[in-house]
Amino acid sequence: MFVLKPYWNEIQPIDSFTVKMNGLLHQHDQKVIDSLYQPLIGPFSTALYYTLWNRVQENRIWSEELNHYHLMNFFDLNLEEIFQARLKLEGIGLLKTYVKTNGDTRSYLYELQPPLSPEGFFTDGILNIYLYQKIGKSQFLKLKQLFTDEKADKSEYKEWTRSFQDVFASLGSEALIDKEAHLASQPDENHELLNRQEPNLIKIGGDHFNFDLLYAGLSEIMVPRRVFTQEVKEAISKLAYLYSIDAVNMKNIVLASLDADQTIHIEDLRKEARNWYQLEHDNQLPQLVDRVQPVYARTITEPQTKEEKLIFYLESVSPRQFLIDLADGGEPALSDLQAVEDVLFSQKLSPGVINVLIHYVMLKTDMKLSKNYMAKIASHWSRKKIKTVKEAIDLAKSEHRQYQQWANERKTSTQKRNKPIRTEKLPDWFMEPQGAEEVVLDEKQEAKRRRLEAIQQKYRKEGGDRNGANQ
Repeated sequence: MFVLKPYWNEIQPIDSFTVKMNGLLHQHDQKVIDSLYQPLIGPFSTALYYTLWNRVQENRIWSEELNHYHLMNFFDLNLEEIFQARLKLEGIGLLKTYVKTNGDTRSYLYELQPPLSPEGFFTDGILNIYLYQKIGKSQFLKLKQLFTDEKADKSEYKEWTRSFQDVFASLGSEALIDKEAHLASQPDENHELLNRQEPNLIKIGGDHFNFDLLYAGLSEIMVPRRVFTQEVKEAISKLAYLYSIDAVNMKNIVLASLDADQTIHIEDLRKEARNWYQLEHDNQLPQLVDRVQPVYARTITEPQTKEEKLIFYLESVSPRQFLIDLADGGEPALSDLQAVEDVLFSQKLSPGVINVLIHYVMLKTDMKLSKNYMAKIASHWSRKKIKTVKEAIDLAKSEHRQYQQWANERKTSTQKRNKPIRTEKLPDWFMEPQGAEEVVLDEKQEAKRRRLEAIQQKYRKEGGDRNGANQ
């Protein structure tokens, strides 16, 4: 699992960059990006793409060398906002980033990629579904109409096209053995001819999906291994990522997709995966959410106090990464991910607010992520229109007694009664004025608490280092 470093460890304003075009871009590409990509990546990322494009002169593929101060001044944005916009371009396949380090200096190569064709986008299997969920059915159909036209009916026509040899005369045998023209056509060393490259399809790595577990649940007689072609495996990885399907549920989807000839058709696989997700999520499709708290909803840029440093961390990390950090780098439990996804999907809370919710619920429920308890608080925060980490923390403070009552109501006589290892007080921002509340933790829960404390200390230090660097 790739763990994203804080942006200031990866990029600095003084770092230089050069833009390269991976093939020529056309005016039609701009229409595709504006209509199909921009709803997914937002205006900042779209503007960054066009700005990098414009740094390359017409009919050239390289720009001059610039530094990131140039982009900060041009957009009037801070470096983190530009960095997050760049990540979206990378993730959606519009940008490849390369870095070269020479001592203390760092140079980036930003290679712009052409967008998918309209046909490629609407048949992608990921981007089209995210766009449908993002803009709704009505607007989606309007956009599709914008990029479609009536088929030409050639059934009553007979092709009458002449071939090359019908039009052009032969040059003779001497010209055929003359290599001068062929050599002259080759580009010079370290040069390349201008070309229109094929766009990059969205690819999901197979590392996140357990194919061995899938195979273990499917006997060779039931599903021959030959049906798992590279194309089928890529589709399974993509669908598993898109719909959060584990190997156990994927087994049933594969079986439902197998035809009488023991062949798996990609379209059938997509249909069965979509049906599974909609059945599990009340007929809803997955939606694209920001990896971290949106820039406009952040409140801390230079943390000073203990609470500000905690807020800064919660604003800078995604809910998924927060759970990974809590698991000491391991993959979060599927039940925990599903609980968080359900809250993100149903309550429309921002990622930073979800982080506060995870933090609070774990500390109030013996370091366990109770789905029902989290959903109840999330519903309250959604009604209160909580948008920022600071608002979530303040509300948790003011409603502490009410939330404690809800926590007590969910306890049953079947709870574990492990021997307590220690008694832990809640963090300062969770305390009531009357004093601290005690939570009894067993060994596993205590290990989680220590990791949570270590995570906070780690990001407080990094936040402080960043603050010092900016002064």
